Amino acid sequence: MGRHEIEGESLSQLFSQRAFVRFWLARLCGTTANQMLMVALAWHMYDITSSAWDLGLVGLFQFVPALLLTLPAGHVADRLHRGRIFAGCMAVQALASVLLLAAIYGHFGTRELILGVSVLLGMARAFQMPAQQALIPQLVPPLLLQRAVTISASAMQAAIICGPALGGMLYTLGPATVYATSLVLLLLAAALALGVNYLHNPSQVAASWSSVLAGVAFVWQRKVILGATTLDLFAVLLGGATALLPIFARDLLQTGPVGLGLLRGAPAMGALAMSLVLVRWPLKRKVGHKLLLAVAIFGLATVVFGLSRSFLVSLVALVITGAADSVSVVMRSTLVQLETPNEMRGRVSAVNSIFIGASNQLGEFESGAVAALWGPVMSVVTGGIGTMVVAAAWLKLFPALARRDTL
Repeated sequence: MGRHEIEGESLSQLFSQRAFVRFWLARLCGTTANQMLMVALAWHMYDITSSAWDLGLVGLFQFVPALLLTLPAGHVADRLHRGRIFAGCMAVQALASVLLLAAIYGHFGTRELILGVSVLLGMARAFQMPAQQALIPQLVPPLLLQRAVTISASAMQAAIICGPALGGMLYTLGPATVYATSLVLLLLAAALALGVNYLHNPSQVAASWSSVLAGVAFVWQRKVILGATTLDLFAVLLGGATALLPIFARDLLQTGPVGLGLLRGAPAMGALAMSLVLVRWPLKRKVGHKLLLAVAIFGLATVVFGLSRSFLVSLVALVITGAADSVSVVMRSTLVQLETPNEMRGRVSAVNSIFIGASNQLGEFESGAVAALWGPVMSVVTGGIGTMVVAAAWLKLFPALARRDTL
């Protein structure tokens, strides 16, 4: 049997896993709705306050509850049914959509309400991330895991492309249209997740601080995992420009909500394209060097975006950042799941979620704070340069990661 036939058979086997396909669809709907909410929330806040600081606060108010709750949420994911945890998180985000809809029709949409909803979304994210990451290995055989992770990432990136673009277009009809559409998609995602069945073997470890922190100790002792996750943390923390996109869209690139949706979806477009490449040609050799190179490219493209005044150039630069980031996502996720025993996957995934949350939500706050002090361009350009410095530093700090040949 030829190589192409083997790869085609692997993909066919993957999509024959009904529980995996159902969960894949649930994540697609849920992520699309979440991205629509993020675009509408950011534009809504900027419409109310016209403040870069407040845009940063939206990210911070999501990050803090996620930081406080994620480690306990990892322990919950090891004890309870992970599909039902995911469904519950979708229901909480649906509640956030209802609150925002009520605020529009009741005329009490304020800065404080948006920050309060951000806290609610952060709490949902704290429980969602460990559950969804730890669930995938339960739905597919180990030999299909890398492709399952890659295809799951592809679905997420497709949703991140469609969600912001759709959210931006619907926002032209008013924020209520975005919030109502998100509500429908989140309820559908919850229903799909409730139908995900797998052999559930809950952890028997009693709840205690030592058991909650076991995931931290596990990651700390495995330097390759520690290096990969912290690399992603600092790269996106420094190089992320998502929080400032409303400023670039309206004030620097002279575009509106539709343009903002396209800009926000551009990194996901690049990530989706790279994910499809990785499905066809999985990472096999010299994965450590490829990871560090991808992070350096991410930083360089971020600098180009910060300096650009052309909408097309800015769009292409963001596409490149997404493609580079996709390499990190697939490698980190596959390494974590393959090297972690099932009874600890929730807690280890929780640690990974903290890194992801810190790089995204805390990165948004950092971008907003620096932009408030020195302007959006300086914030993005210095962040991109910092990302390239981090990629170079990790060659020395984590030699085992740099020398890693295969996953």
